[in-house]
Amino acid sequence: MSGRPGTGLEGQVVVVTGAARGIGELLARKLSARGARVALVGLEPDRLRDVCARLHTEGAWWYADVTDADAMTRVAAEAAERFGRIDAVVANAGVALGGTFADDDPALTAWRRVVEVNLIGSAITCRAFLPALLASRGYFLQIASLAAVVPVPLMTAYCAAKSGVEAFAHSLRAEVGHRGVRVGVGYLSWTDTDMVRGADTDGVMRALRQRLPWPANRTYPPGPAAERLVTGIERRSAQVYAQWWLRGTLPVRGVLPALTGFAAGREMRRFEERLRSVRRGLVGAGGAADEAERTPVKRAVADGGSGEGTGRSPGPG
Repeated sequence: MSGRPGTGLEGQVVVVTGAARGIGELLARKLSARGARVALVGLEPDRLRDVCARLHTEGAWWYADVTDADAMTRVAAEAAERFGRIDAVVANAGVALGGTFADDDPALTAWRRVVEVNLIGSAITCRAFLPALLASRGYFLQIASLAAVVPVPLMTAYCAAKSGVEAFAHSLRAEVGHRGVRVGVGYLSWTDTDMVRGADTDGVMRALRQRLPWPANRTYPPGPAAERLVTGIERRSAQVYAQWWLRGTLPVRGVLPALTGFAAGREMRRFEERLRSVRRGLVGAGGAADEAERTPVKRAVADGGSGEGTGRSPGPG
């Protein structure tokens, strides 16, 4: 196939951020299995190298923090040079934080980081690759969440960030659609990734999540979710639902905050004495990697090891 938008994924070049683990890793593998060439971006060089080596098609990886505009601009230029074009970009990189807002530190250090990575990082990613997408009349998929539709307690930063990226993508679609670039939003519920498993290690977070109404209280396998996202990328869909029932939440989203607030108040009173024990800091292995990235020792080692600061792989995987 020719690799042009609308003709399938064979030969197309797709960029995936947050590709070292979780949905990002699985997306990269499934995109490659459908014939796409994949550029992986993330913070864990060893994992990126391993993912890249197991792709079915040509691939390359870059070590970069999506909140670093200079680094992402450099990655975009190198990826376009490496592959010759960019057909689609998936802004998937994200971190999460648990706990009550009132108990967060006054400087909101971790809270800010969630917004920086999920929202600002997505915008920086899009801006860096937008010239290439305009040239190819490509596709930008913003990974959002059920958290953009249904606000829940103990996740104020994540809900704020995912609501933001959803609005960003919708607004961007209106700006660039006439220039041939399509923009999509991917919605996921609780999916069995390092992030969700990390949140579940906290007893209060796990108990509160289990008390959500069905089907929002389930943890879903990542494989079918990634398949739906890949199909959305192939079709250049405006909305992609990783779990089938998420489509039904959008028409009633206007009443969901009130319903959630009423039900959540009862649960918060039930767990009030235990809330202060909720672990602070970014959750999961990806959150730990992000926190480690911002320590001087880790950054010095990573930058010294790559020579360019982006950690570009030496060749196709």
